[in-house]
Amino acid sequence: MSSLSENLFSALKGEYPEKIEIIENSNSVIVLDTVIFADVINKVKEYGFDFLVDITALEEERLSCVYHFLSLADHEMIGIKARLDDKLEIPSLSREWLSANVQEREVFDMFGIKFTGHPDLKRILCSENFIGHPLRKNYIVTSRR
Repeated sequence: MSSLSENLFSALKGEYPEKIEIIENSNSVIVLDTVIFADVINKVKEYGFDFLVDITALEEERLSCVYHFLSLADHEMIGIKARLDDKLEIPSLSREWLSANVQEREVFDMFGIKFTGHPDLKRILCSENFIGHPLRKNYIVTSRR
């Protein structure tokens, strides 16, 4: 019997053969560019991954947003790593998943990634007058309290 993720991966490989990379291991991850992000997210939900576990960011050569989705019915989890371009923008998921609201604000605050369509994108951990994004590699700590 096929798992949800195998069915999803097969569909995505057929639809986007050159635009995605699927890393299959104990925590399977779909790696993609933001151009197809919204379409892939719709497929993720369509295939039964109905719970957004978390959103974070990762800075390697460039910034990426990392999402983890869970199927509550099948207890299966997948990850999505969306590589960002220089604009550092990605569509907000806060309309489909209410938990995305606060998580996107945290990623915005710590990494400076803008979530287009977010209803209230503002800092959540740092003060409004804080300069910079503390989890970016280029952030320089000038003093400590």
